[in-house]
Amino acid sequence: QRFVELFHEHEFWESHEVLEGPWREGGSGFYHGLILLASAFVHVQRDNTHGIAAQLRKAEAALEPFVPHYLGLDVAEILTEARALRSRAERERTSPPDRAPWQTRVRFPTLTLDPARLRGDEPELDGE
Repeated sequence: QRFVELFHEHEFWESHEVLEGPWREGGSGFYHGLILLASAFVHVQRDNTHGIAAQLRKAEAALEPFVPHYLGLDVAEILTEARALRSRAERERTSPPDRAPWQTRVRFPTLTLDPARLRGDEPELDGE
């Protein structure tokens, strides 16, 4: 929940940090995917087109096994938005440097926790 709150506040580095310890402890592939997703938006804030595309590509691979939903999040929707932004970043890699910064041109995604999307058997729930 704290990850989602920070993500909504566009505190992407901080949201990533919330999951770093639990991911390292438990090895959750889902947490890793969310960390990579947050990292991509750190690169949006830093206007790093290459970093956006690279982190989203990794996030997509990490989150794909959790479609359609996991831990209350709509993973299919997250992936749809991630793929669209990655494609855009890949197309714009060679854009002239006078384009507007990424964070002024991107709609930041909204992650919605929905209890109906909890399966109940997610290992990440064991310690919470």
